[in-house]
Amino acid sequence: MKKSEIRLYINRFLLILGLSIAAVWLVSELGILLQQDENTARAPMMVEFVIPAGTAAKVEAGEAAPSIPDDLTFVLGDVLVVRNDDAVAHTFGPLLVPPGTSASMPLNEADHFSFACSFTPSRFIGLNVKSPTTVTTRFLGIAFAAPPTAVMIYVYSLIVFPFKPQAESGAVPSKSGS
Repeated sequence: MKKSEIRLYINRFLLILGLSIAAVWLVSELGILLQQDENTARAPMMVEFVIPAGTAAKVEAGEAAPSIPDDLTFVLGDVLVVRNDDAVAHTFGPLLVPPGTSASMPLNEADHFSFACSFTPSRFIGLNVKSPTTVTTRFLGIAFAAPPTAVMIYVYSLIVFPFKPQAESGAVPSKSGS
């Protein structure tokens, strides 16, 4: 195999690798945009959750407090601070929060949790703790997906569009009639 033929194979692979990186990046970003919760595209922080005044009375009447969602989403490493502005003590999972005080809980495990709580009519609240989507997360996804994609497309390209063998340079044999 000649150097020019080797160069053709290498150039094709580099072109396909570049196109694969671009395609994987595009698919990855579209997936993130379509599925990502905007609450997870951030660094961990302290998040305050307020139990409003009058919540216990609403829960006893079977009503939900309007500012309390059924499911909460957090980033791994967040610290949840529960502040109780109600006149009675409330529980939130392992936390007991007396009136006018607050309690905190570090969220150090990514999972979906269901905690017992005294401030919702169902007496339970869902808590989603997700790993944050960072630039490193995005880069690793592309780095792990692009090379195998490029190799697969490269092999298929050699099957579908093979290189034609080049004729040997040199003298062409002539037919002599003696």
